[in-house]
Amino acid sequence: MQAIYDFKAVANNQREFDFSTLQGKTLLIVNTASKCGFSPQYDDLEKLYQQFKDSNFLVIGFPCDQFAHQEPGSDADIAEYCRVNHGVTFPLMSKIEVNGKNTHPVFAFLKQQAPGKLGSTIKWNFTKFLVEKDGVTVHRYAPTESPLSLIPTLKEIL
Repeated sequence: MQAIYDFKAVANNQREFDFSTLQGKTLLIVNTASKCGFSPQYDDLEKLYQQFKDSNFLVIGFPCDQFAHQEPGSDADIAEYCRVNHGVTFPLMSKIEVNGKNTHPVFAFLKQQAPGKLGSTIKWNFTKFLVEKDGVTVHRYAPTESPLSLIPTLKEIL
């Protein structure tokens, strides 16, 4: 059986990001967009990361431009926006697709492990996937759900 730790991605700085280096960590993986009405969630994602990073927890943002062209910038533009406007210090990956024939393998895995109400489709930016430290157990949260609402769950599983 595959686990999240079997995957690789390209980080925002164009370096390979190997998920195998994260074994034993709990991960919150989010498809993000800078021009989205949910962009203020970057602030809460950073708060979660700061609160729990010393408990083997990591937030990982995957920018995506598939929803209403709300992530039009380059990887460098996205990183600058996140740092300047939201103080983001958690890892950002290079821009990807989360639906369709070019779905990134990380999101294909996440959608398989935790299908949403619309099946395996992601319906909008800031869909959140909480991956427990076994790398297999995945919980899915809607874009409308505040990242801070995950605090009780994080306290329980960390």
